[in-house]
Amino acid sequence: MDKRPIGVFDSGVGGLTAIKELKAILPHEDMVYFGDTARVPYGTRSDETVTRYTQQCIRFLLSRDVKLIVVACGTASAVALPRIADSLPVPVMGVVPSGVAAAVTATRSDHIGVIGTAAAIRSRAYEYAIHGHSDTVRVSATACPLFVPLAEEGWGEGEIAHLTAEAYLAQLREESPDVLILGCTHYPLLEGTIGDVMGTGVTLINPAKQTALDAKKYLEDGGGLSEKDTPGEILYYVSDTGEGFRRIARWFLGETVSVQASVDIESY
Repeated sequence: MDKRPIGVFDSGVGGLTAIKELKAILPHEDMVYFGDTARVPYGTRSDETVTRYTQQCIRFLLSRDVKLIVVACGTASAVALPRIADSLPVPVMGVVPSGVAAAVTATRSDHIGVIGTAAAIRSRAYEYAIHGHSDTVRVSATACPLFVPLAEEGWGEGEIAHLTAEAYLAQLREESPDVLILGCTHYPLLEGTIGDVMGTGVTLINPAKQTALDAKKYLEDGGGLSEKDTPGEILYYVSDTGEGFRRIARWFLGETVSVQASVDIESY
């Protein structure tokens, strides 16, 4: 039994997709969420900058006495975690391994597509992880950097989102993977649009959902569940003003959230 909260962070609002899944799968766990809204997006940054940002976000969450950290950012999970995970004092789960495991299980044609930020695709982290499961699977990867600002603006649907998805995904659709990993936690905010463009024969994998399932199993196996019988409390923090974050959270989670504070993340 461990009553400490689960820590979750993302470069902005994308990690709300992980919060949504964690709330559904672990409804009695307290959580602390940090959205680095002042420095979004991470996907256009250098590997060194992404690593520094990730370390600062993790240090903030550690200051909140968390028992487990979920890196709900595809870029940070792909680029930074391999560099720093072994040095951290609490378990850290990234979305890459969980999403890959689900995709490898789901594919029937041994052809998996991956979309992500420029940094995540450049790192080839998803490709390496897929081939760690099976060296026969073909991987087609495409960077879709404008999906992040579209999600941050709440423009996951409509003409602008659809035209952007058509432009990014045309070549990938021609290559015909039967599974597509949404390799950035912002991308489920455009899931309907992406699904329409890719077609009904393509299974979309939301790594946040699988990561939440893996977090539950880890806590169960290690005796780390809080064992509360009341709904968990979620505290939200950001590094910039909270109005845009609250607006997206209200749209995506279907509820109004309160932002505790704007954090000076550069001080961590």
